Amino acid sequence: MFSTLPDIYSEWIAWEHYEPYYQDLLTRRLDADNWLRDWTRLRRTWHEVRQRLWVATTINTADAAAEQRHSQFLDHTYPQILAAEQQVKEKLLASGVEPPGFRVSLRNLRTEARLFSAENLPLLSEEEKLKNEYDSIVGAQTVLWEGQELTPVQLSRLYHHPDRSIRERAWMLAAARWLEDRQAINDLWKRNLDLRRRIADNAGQPDYRAYMWHKLLRFDYSPQDCQTFHEAIEQVVVPAASQIYEKRRRRLGVKTLRPWDLEVDPFGQPPLQPFKTSTKLEETTAIIFRQVDPALGEYFETMRREGLLDLENRKNKAPGAYCTDFPISRRPFIFANAVGMHDDVQTLLHEGGHAFHVFESADLPYGWHIQTPMEFLEVASMGMELLAAPYLEQERGGFYTRQEAARARIETLERMLLFWPYMAVVDGFQHWVYTNPDAAQDADNCDATWAEIWRRFMPGVDWSDLEQELCTGWQRKSHIHQDPFYYVEYGMAQLGAVQIWRNSLSDQAGAVAAYRRALALGDTVTLPELYAAAGARFAFDARTLQQAVKLMLSVISALEETVKSSR
Repeated sequence: MFSTLPDIYSEWIAWEHYEPYYQDLLTRRLDADNWLRDWTRLRRTWHEVRQRLWVATTINTADAAAEQRHSQFLDHTYPQILAAEQQVKEKLLASGVEPPGFRVSLRNLRTEARLFSAENLPLLSEEEKLKNEYDSIVGAQTVLWEGQELTPVQLSRLYHHPDRSIRERAWMLAAARWLEDRQAINDLWKRNLDLRRRIADNAGQPDYRAYMWHKLLRFDYSPQDCQTFHEAIEQVVVPAASQIYEKRRRRLGVKTLRPWDLEVDPFGQPPLQPFKTSTKLEETTAIIFRQVDPALGEYFETMRREGLLDLENRKNKAPGAYCTDFPISRRPFIFANAVGMHDDVQTLLHEGGHAFHVFESADLPYGWHIQTPMEFLEVASMGMELLAAPYLEQERGGFYTRQEAARARIETLERMLLFWPYMAVVDGFQHWVYTNPDAAQDADNCDATWAEIWRRFMPGVDWSDLEQELCTGWQRKSHIHQDPFYYVEYGMAQLGAVQIWRNSLSDQAGAVAAYRRALALGDTVTLPELYAAAGARFAFDARTLQQAVKLMLSVISALEETVKSSR
């Protein structure tokens, strides 16, 4: 009967579409091939329905019909799917069947089955809707700049302006707009914390952190390992970041470095303007990807032909950027908010790495094989940012002159270095929140804790007279509200990506080949084995971090000489 599953899913919102297929799986004999393949097809079907419904809400946050369809699925269908999934999982686990290459998947399924609670089904649907509420709050934000209505993302282009007074005015305007939503986000936060505590209780976990450790299938590191990573960052990266900030301050000729001084070019050059239209962004990025690897370039062209890119910023569009997958279609979808800056180029290279992961692993036989751990998913994206860097120059098909490309690469490498301390702030804040849930219910306590952790990891920037803007930084980080605990993965993956990049400096083709082989493994091997396949080591110690920082600082220094030679 599984041959009757459709290829078009627009009407597959109701549970009655899925119920007979689950009943068939529960009543018929289980075998290691057809039964698992049918279950895979069914899982891929509802996953694609869910993702397409969600994507529609992000493309236009004011689309009430899209929101209603998504809510209908979350309220009425998704909980019943999860309940049926639990029954099917239990049948598989009780059978003793272990297909070839299913070792890691069975480990994950056992953990998911132990964590399951029927009482959590409506709560998990409610959690998804609260994520949409955050998007609606942020997506509605606009400001008036010289008579023109702009989103905060569009306004951020002015942070690159050489006139410091313009940068300050733009930064303060955006910050003030965020503060207008402070109470609304605080109210949403309390609802989220209450919901998450109930979810952890229902699953029999001591706190939400313990719950998420199981849910995120973190088998290869512990909360204490995260603390070790934070300490390594404080020891190794914070001093390097302070040097970068001080160098920027001297070059700008300012007494202290302020938050609106962090994006402007420190050499006094006008901001990079790599493209004016999203079409130009797509066309040039396609050339870059072909230079990295012809097969990757063809993957991206497929996305262009099939309308799987939504890149330009506009009002009533959800914030941020993402790549999601449509597993029946075996296609990725990239969403961004491009406004013509170098950041947008890096974002598309990053999300392109995620998209290539979808393509490379799409034909693995079972649905669980494509559920790669997030700690490696981000290696795919961050690794692509670095592997594509040599092709940013116009003479190699990219956006920039030689000197502009050097500026762009400096900006990227410095931003990566500065990211590690920021990641430690975001991750450390969440560890505090979910091990102190009563205190975290009070937004004032969250403000104070965020500011305390910020000052530990983020010296070098003067926030005088900006206490409210500083302490509410946790409100502006969407991951905290929408994807709790999903952030340390970026820091770990960045360390893996730098190792792949280091390999590419002596053998670009070999590094890209290893990268692609690792992507194609999906979730068929463990996290350390995925890193090893890509030519890296899964690590978060000070020594490995020091090696990465040393390389990055050395390359930055060489690129600075290229920039200076053009002045």
